[in-house]
Amino acid sequence: MKERQKKSDPAQEAFEAGRGLVKQSPVLGPLLERAATHFDDSYPMAKEDWAWVASNGNIYANRHRRAAPQEWAYVLAHCLLHLALGHIREDREGDPLWNAACDCVAARYLQDLHVGTVPGELDSPLPSNAREEERLYLWLKEHKDPAYFRFSTMSGGRRDMAWQGEARHWWSGPVDWRKLFAESLRDALRDAVDYAGGVRAQPGERKRRGPIQRAQEWFLSSYPLLGGVAAGFKLVDDPLAVQRLEVPVAAISVHMREIYVNAAAKLTEQEWRFVLAHEYLHAALCHEQRLGKRDAELWNVACDYVINQWLRDMEVGQMPQGALYDPELNGLSAESVYDRLAADLRRYRRMAQRDILFGPPDWQGSKDFVDLDAWCRSAIQRGLDYHQTHGRGYLPEGLVEEIRALSQPPIPWDVKLARWFDERFEPLERHRTYARLSRRQSATPDIPRPSWRYEEEAQAGRTFGVLLDTSGSMDRALLAAALGAIASYSAARDVRRVRVVFCDAAPYDQGYMEAADIAGSVRVRGRGGTILQPGVELLERAADFPKDAPLLIITDCECDRLNLYGRDHAFLVPRGRSLPFPPRGPVFYLE
Repeated sequence: MKERQKKSDPAQEAFEAGRGLVKQSPVLGPLLERAATHFDDSYPMAKEDWAWVASNGNIYANRHRRAAPQEWAYVLAHCLLHLALGHIREDREGDPLWNAACDCVAARYLQDLHVGTVPGELDSPLPSNAREEERLYLWLKEHKDPAYFRFSTMSGGRRDMAWQGEARHWWSGPVDWRKLFAESLRDALRDAVDYAGGVRAQPGERKRRGPIQRAQEWFLSSYPLLGGVAAGFKLVDDPLAVQRLEVPVAAISVHMREIYVNAAAKLTEQEWRFVLAHEYLHAALCHEQRLGKRDAELWNVACDYVINQWLRDMEVGQMPQGALYDPELNGLSAESVYDRLAADLRRYRRMAQRDILFGPPDWQGSKDFVDLDAWCRSAIQRGLDYHQTHGRGYLPEGLVEEIRALSQPPIPWDVKLARWFDERFEPLERHRTYARLSRRQSATPDIPRPSWRYEEEAQAGRTFGVLLDTSGSMDRALLAAALGAIASYSAARDVRRVRVVFCDAAPYDQGYMEAADIAGSVRVRGRGGTILQPGVELLERAADFPKDAPLLIITDCECDRLNLYGRDHAFLVPRGRSLPFPPRGPVFYLE
């Protein structure tokens, strides 16, 4: 038995066709996607009624009305404009004068938008003052001219909008109709400019810009600090690519020059600005290049803490929930934060959400036609100059220092060590004395002349300790370089004797040694495990070692936390290593 074919409904077809016309509008189409249209008997209407709209986005049309698709398009556009312009207000609910003023303004907008055809009963000359709702409303309260009640989509000039609470969608939360309308206007204007400039061949090729794309364009047009960096990276929002790379929110690949974003994260445009700025700073500050021999996941977490603090201070967008942020780490560099996090690897590795997709180990050494790191440094440097020259907003001091440091070669470790010596061993002041006469001049042999001498007391207190990690993992070449630098700087600053302790599984006291002998004639003992605390205890108990003498600790970082009893100290560690505890003194990275 053949199934009966459904009878066509001309009224329904005309309404759906009109709805399709509005959906094609670049200005009102996005609003219609969020609204809900009802062409049924949900609410009884008079025969002459067209439609009315509720504040929650429901549009109720009269299914018994026979009209052309163009007329339905006009009526639906009229209802959408009530939402877009914020006409439906709880404090004006039931006020016919406010409804009439809003109807006149909506009709004025539709004259410019050219959406659909005005139905006959709504086709009346518009008053000249139908431009601003509030002023027209106050004018109507005094004059109450019936000519202003002809533009309602309900018969007899009755109200065609009602307050029924705010619109809220389960997947995106509250709907801000006015903000959505502003975004649609902006996108439509940009599409018109692109089409006029030949970017697209046909106006129908318009691509909807979501919050991610709008956030990216904001950097290009309004934030010069990161605009240059943003221009060099492609935004990839392909769900398959994001799923394959296991990207929860966003990630950056410098060697591919791509930023991967997960649209399913459902962030707002302000939150996407924060996220994109976060990824741009990873590239601009060369975090991948600065990884060295550190743990990649922990280094990523350390960089995230620093960047999020800066962006929060700069008020760039809005920090999403769950972002890594700790006010106790404020003002620290990524390297310093990494040293602190290394003290609790298990805890911080659980927090890791790697958003730096590190490239192959040898990709930075490839002979590409452009040095990506150099390009990123140049882009962020130009952005910083423009940002500061034009006063575009606050920038944290730590971020400015890092950007400036990227454009200059790093200070070698031995130069930093020399400054450390200068701060602790001031030049000795010489005194003239007759206790030991100088050579007499041949012209006047009978006249005694004083010589220059240093005070013995001043020389006696000029010393420091060296705690040397002699475990098997300590590189001999770096060890020799460190000892040679210490010997040279000691001799140059009149430090004659140095207290030396070797330490691996146990301490080996070398006593006081001449500074010149440290580099050449020291025989390293040990080469077992690394336990440095006994060496510290040995120096602390030594009666011949001053309590205020500084201490240099040379280690490969494979040691436990040290109690230095408040003594002035500094660490010399191989580049790429980090101490498993937050250092209180300076750290010089050997290379």
